[in-house]
Amino acid sequence: MRKRLSPSTRRIPLAAGAALAIGALGVGGTALAATADPPDISLSAGYLTGAVGATGDPSITVTVSQSGGDASDLTVAAASSSKPSVAGTGDVTVSGSGAKRTLKVAAQGVGYTDIKLKVTGRDGASATKTLHYAASADVQHAADTRYFTGSSDASAAVDAGDGYVIIADDESNVLRLYDRRTSGGPVKTWDFSSKLGVSKEIDIEAAARVGDTIYWTGSMGNNKKGSYQPDRGTLFTTKVSGSGAGTGLSLGGSYQKLRDDLVAWDQDHDDKYGFADGTADGQVPKQIDGFNVEGLEFAPGSTTTAYVGFRAPLVPPKKGGKALLVPVTNIDKVIGGAHATFGKAIELDLGGLSIRDIRKNAADQYLIVAGSWAADDNSDPYTLYSWDGVAGHAPAKVQSLPTDDAGGWEAVVDVPDLTAPGARAQLITDDGSADLYDDGTEAKDLPHDEWKKSRATWFTVSPKARR
Repeated sequence: MRKRLSPSTRRIPLAAGAALAIGALGVGGTALAATADPPDISLSAGYLTGAVGATGDPSITVTVSQSGGDASDLTVAAASSSKPSVAGTGDVTVSGSGAKRTLKVAAQGVGYTDIKLKVTGRDGASATKTLHYAASADVQHAADTRYFTGSSDASAAVDAGDGYVIIADDESNVLRLYDRRTSGGPVKTWDFSSKLGVSKEIDIEAAARVGDTIYWTGSMGNNKKGSYQPDRGTLFTTKVSGSGAGTGLSLGGSYQKLRDDLVAWDQDHDDKYGFADGTADGQVPKQIDGFNVEGLEFAPGSTTTAYVGFRAPLVPPKKGGKALLVPVTNIDKVIGGAHATFGKAIELDLGGLSIRDIRKNAADQYLIVAGSWAADDNSDPYTLYSWDGVAGHAPAKVQSLPTDDAGGWEAVVDVPDLTAPGARAQLITDDGSADLYDDGTEAKDLPHDEWKKSRATWFTVSPKARR
């Protein structure tokens, strides 16, 4: 007689795949759900800046991955914003596929917000990362504006070719290489402080290039408290190798006595320009009778004579005075240690404004950024002039520059053919004293370099545009 099995011990044939189902059972028959490892997410920068109405704001790279999965299957999106009035989740765009995505933010208002980014992968597994975002106000000529981030006190600019520019900062001794066509941080940086033997800021305010040599000079004036720091009197050169993104800089020579030479030269000419008084202890440089250099460019057809352009003094030092250029006739020898020799000073009628930058092209066509000698001048008039570089020839007004936006116009990158229809020049602002994000903090004092920025704007400067 065949023995009957109880229900608990009866053998039941397994259907196909049933063994896998049983394998997924734990002790007591509890199901164990298969879970994927959480994905990873990282940001090329944790801090990002933008501007309301901007068309070329900086972006960041988001890198994502998930163990055992394809990065292209991951989704990345903004999950929340701490202040949607600055930028909400719908203002965040993530483009691209694969491991690296590009993230941009369209600012809606001025201020700060923390944007939480979420990456989601297999089985709904996710991870988050926070982006700290700051937005500045909209500006005029927004479509022609780019922002160079990493510092806010742009003070001099030199074309590096192939769409790149080297920019100096008057709050540090760092030279930065940027792609002038896009917003974002520097491609390369150089700091020659240790090789120059300086420990404080040079207060770089002007530069001029001849061949593969760039001359850089400090303001040579006292600081805002009226004290002179010798490092501010530094004139130095850098040698350029390559161009564009491949630009390299190496230190050439330096000279510390150009300020002394200028004062001695003026004293030999009856103190006509008051350089001795302007450099006296306690004298603030940014006064109408002060001493402050902000321009440097070579004379027409010369590689050895350079014009030193003054923000102060005006000549004479009163309302309506003229701007001052002093030719250094042996600047190539000065870098080798020779005392400077000078030509006859040039006085230019810039409508009562002084020189903030001067730049020329190979055809000896000059552009001059004219602005106030005063320190508190972000809203004072700025005017762009053209000139032929010849003493006795009057400069011609090109256009007034907008002053309703933050920052003061400080630099011209290069000069196009001023006779060509539609010719454009790129000008750069010093935004160091600007309250970019409406929180009472000057840009130079912001806690994160990624939030610091200077504004670069293209202006049409051809004669046709001025009619």
